[in-house]
Amino acid sequence: MHVISVGYNRGMASENASRRSKKLPPPGDTGQEAAYLRFLSDKQVPVTVKLRDGESVSGWIEYFDDRMIRLTREGRPNLFIYKQQIRTITEQGRRARKNAGPSSSIEEAREMRRD
Repeated sequence: MHVISVGYNRGMASENASRRSKKLPPPGDTGQEAAYLRFLSDKQVPVTVKLRDGESVSGWIEYFDDRMIRLTREGRPNLFIYKQQIRTITEQGRRARKNAGPSSSIEEAREMRRD
């Protein structure tokens, strides 16, 4: 007489192990951060940057790279801020362009509808 022992979770354990090995970790950089910062920079969108120590500074992002941003402020010194020190970046609204042509008025109308 042969005794076959079948455990309830025995088949499931090998199934779960094979699923786990196929799963890849999420990518470290999706490019979304750079795209968003480029948008803020190109449009000169006024932002408030809240730092990890609780301080908040306002201006617009003139330049950025993989480690820092340059926050340009009117009437105050510009700041270079390391990204690791940033808690949040919040948009304050969009600046109107100085050379407003017909296409910009269409864009402004679209933006007003979104708000």
